[in-house]
Amino acid sequence: MDITLQQAQQQVDHWIKTLGVRYFSELTNLGILMEEVGELSRLMVRKYGDQSFKDNESARDIADEMADVLWVLLCLANQTGVDLTAALEKNFEKKNRRDALRHRNNEKLR
Repeated sequence: MDITLQQAQQQVDHWIKTLGVRYFSELTNLGILMEEVGELSRLMVRKYGDQSFKDNESARDIADEMADVLWVLLCLANQTGVDLTAALEKNFEKKNRRDALRHRNNEKLR
């Protein structure tokens, strides 16, 4: 199933309003976002970094952890009136202007 950012924002909003009762406060959702990013970070560090899983830990699904991060980000966008499609398009424009040659000229990336 292909889904646009706009559709994702709408679907999250519908879910929150029909099954989730209401949005948590923006600050609560910011805290939840940090928790979810931490969970993703912990998994990535153990799977791709130098740390190993503890005996009682299991490798969780990275895709699911990324989806959790995206879910809360979509909630925050809805709550603050941010159109993520427009924001991402604007961000691409900024990066294309600012970074058009920067990375190509970076000796560290050769």
